[in-house]
Amino acid sequence: MTEPPVLEPEEQRLLGSLMEKQSTVPASYPLTANALRAACNQSSNREPVVDYDEQLVAHTARALKERGLLRIVWSDTGRRTLKYHQVLDEVLELEADERALLTVLLLRGPQAPGELRTRTERLHPFADRDQVEACLGRMAGRPQPLVRELERRPGQHDRRWVHLLGPVPQEPTPAEAATVDRDTVIEGGADARDARVRSSYDAVAAGYAEHLVDELRGLPFETWLLDRVLSHADGRPVVEVGSGPGHVTAYLAQGGAAAVGIDLSPGMVSEARRRFPGCSFEVGDLRRLSRPAASPAWAAVLGWYSLIHLATSELPDAVAALVRPLAPGGWLVLALHAGAEVRHVDEWFDQEVDLDFVLHEPAALVALVEAGGLVDVEWYLRGPVTARGETTQRLYVIGRAPA
Repeated sequence: MTEPPVLEPEEQRLLGSLMEKQSTVPASYPLTANALRAACNQSSNREPVVDYDEQLVAHTARALKERGLLRIVWSDTGRRTLKYHQVLDEVLELEADERALLTVLLLRGPQAPGELRTRTERLHPFADRDQVEACLGRMAGRPQPLVRELERRPGQHDRRWVHLLGPVPQEPTPAEAATVDRDTVIEGGADARDARVRSSYDAVAAGYAEHLVDELRGLPFETWLLDRVLSHADGRPVVEVGSGPGHVTAYLAQGGAAAVGIDLSPGMVSEARRRFPGCSFEVGDLRRLSRPAASPAWAAVLGWYSLIHLATSELPDAVAALVRPLAPGGWLVLALHAGAEVRHVDEWFDQEVDLDFVLHEPAALVALVEAGGLVDVEWYLRGPVTARGETTQRLYVIGRAPA
C-alpha cells in the first residue's frame, strides 16, 4: 500500500458518503452529483452537519479524481448522466471490516468502539466490541497507520479512535467533553436491550398501570395535543406505538378515532386489554410497524414515550419505520424526555428492573424528524410537573407527511 492520502474535510465527507452509499444503496450507486450532494448534507449520521453547494461538490470531486481517489463515470442506463465512484478502499487495500470503520470515522469524527460497532451495523456485522477493537488495532498497526487511539478526556467513558487521513475537528475542552454517549445502552446488542425492556415492563405492568392510567386528567397540555390529533384524524385509523397500559389509545378511541395500541411488552398489552376491553391492543415492535388492516395508511402515528430506550444511532431507522405507513398528510407525534443524559433504573414500582432511559436534545429530534421527510414540524418543550414527581423536561414533536 502506498502512503495514505491526506484529505481535506470536504474530501473526507465526499469519500465517506460515497463509501457509505456504495454499501447501503448499491442499486443507486455510483451517485449522481445531486445524490452525492444530498449524501454529504445529510443531517443524520453526519458530524458536523454541512451544507455544501453544487459548485463545492463538483470542485472537490474533480480534485479527488486528479489524485486517483475517485472516478467519474457515465450512467449505463437511461439518460447519459455523470456519476461518481470512490476508489479509496482500493487504494488503501481495505478489508470489509476496515472499510466499514473508516467510513464511519470519515463521516462522524472520533468515536469509541461501542459507538463504532452500532454505527457500522448496515456496513459490516461486528459480533461484539472486541471485534471492533481488534480491527482498529490492525488498522493502527499497519506500516502506514490509518487510525490511532486518543487519550481519554474528562467526562468520557471510553477512549475514542480517530482516522489519520487528514484534519479532524478539534478535541473538545474538558468542559465540553462531558457529552453523553447514548449508544452505550446497546453495547451488549440491541436484542439484549430489547429483552431487558420487555421483561422490565412485564414486571411493572400492574403497578405502572395503576399509577398512570388516569394521568391525562392532570395533564392539560397533553390532552390539548391529543385533541388536535383527534381533530386531524377525523375518525380515521390512528396507532399508538408503545401504548403501555393503554390510556392514551383509549382516550383517542373514546374521542372517535379508530385507535390501535401496540406494545413490545405482553404484560402491558394484557393490562391494557383488561382495563380497556373495548379497545384494540396488540404485541408488536414499532420498528416493524405495518399499515392498518382496513385502510391503506395511518392518519396519525403516535410514539408516546416509546423511543426513550433507543440509542441515538437507532433513531433514524425508528423514525423512518413510523413515517413509512403514514397517509399523505398524516401526522407523526412523538413524546420524549428531553435532556443530555442516560438514566439507569434498577427498581421501579417496587419491582427489580434493568432499564436505561435515554434523554435526547430537542434540536436533534426536530432535525431527525425533518430528515425523515416530514414538513410543518412543530415542537413543544414543557418543564417537569413536580407535583407528579416528574424530574425531566418533556418534548413533543409533530411532523406532517407531504400530501
